[in-house]
Amino acid sequence: QVQLVESGGGLVQAGGSLSLSCAASGRTFSTKWMGWFRQAPGKEREFVAAVLLSGGNTYYSDSAKGRFTLSRANAKNTVSLQMNSLKPEDTAVYSCAARSSWPVARSPADYDYWGQGTQVTVSS
Repeated sequence: QVQLVESGGGLVQAGGSLSLSCAASGRTFSTKWMGWFRQAPGKEREFVAAVLLSGGNTYYSDSAKGRFTLSRANAKNTVSLQMNSLKPEDTAVYSCAARSSWPVARSPADYDYWGQGTQVTVSS
């Protein structure tokens, strides 16, 4: 089992920035990817970004590209999502996820473990 603990999130005005972190613990030796998904009220969960823990390769959704940066933090098995130029449509519950298989995946069904989620609210 892998446990994922998220931190960060909160309320910010449009145009502002927020940072989310996710720390993985437990049987992390098989974890290859860590990613972020988000789910707004009444909408399906959608892919935001993913990073390869061993190589640092990153992948982003079109909505995140250019505004969000996902990186590996100094602490092992910890990743940070820096979100800049936030928009009201970025409002959602953001969840961290871990995947033990190749290749990179953008579907929630392809991830093995999930964090509890953290609320991000962007006011206009």
